[in-house]
Amino acid sequence: MEKLYSLVIHPPEDILILVKSMKEQLANEVGWYNSKNSVGHITICEFKATETAIESIKKQISTLCDFLIPATVHLNGFGSFSNGAFFIAPDNDSKKDLKHIMKRFNKSLQIQDMKKSNSPHLSIARRLSPENLIKANQLFTAIDLHFVCDRVVLRQFDENIKQFFVTDTFPFNSNPQPETIQGTLF
Repeated sequence: MEKLYSLVIHPPEDILILVKSMKEQLANEVGWYNSKNSVGHITICEFKATETAIESIKKQISTLCDFLIPATVHLNGFGSFSNGAFFIAPDNDSKKDLKHIMKRFNKSLQIQDMKKSNSPHLSIARRLSPENLIKANQLFTAIDLHFVCDRVVLRQFDENIKQFFVTDTFPFNSNPQPETIQGTLF
C-alpha cells in the first residue's frame, strides 16, 4: 500500500516554535485556515511510495546528502502566492542556496509522479481568502531569522490526524564528490 511522504528542510526548534506562535496569532485574527497545525518546513518534494520503494528512496536521499554542504539561511521577508499561501521568504542569497539543494533532490531522486517545489519558502498559511491575506500582511511586517540548513527530513502523512510526522533525518556530510578520472591507454 502506498503512503504519502514529503522531503523537507526543517529549521531548528526555536524557529519552529516561533512559526507555531505566528500560526496561532493568525488563527486568532482570521479563524481556522489550511496548514494551521502543520509544523513549519520548507518543502522539497512530495510523493507516494510503498514500504519497499521507500527503503530505496531513503538510500538515494542518504547518498545525495553525503555530498551536500550546509548552507546558512536568512529569512527576512514575507510573501504570498496567488493560491492564498502566506509565507516567510528567504533573502536572495539564501534563496539561491536553497534552490540548489532542492534541485539536487528533485533532479536526482528516481520517483514517479513526484510533486516538486522550486520556490523555497516557509509556509505560515495556505488557501487564505484575499481578505485574510491582507490581514496576514498587516499582522506580520518584519522578520529576521537565521539558521544553518545542514539536513533534510523525510515525513510520512498520518491519515488519522491529517498531518505529517518525521520518519528520518538525513544530515549533510560535506564529502567531496569523487572526480571522474579518465583512464589512458598505453
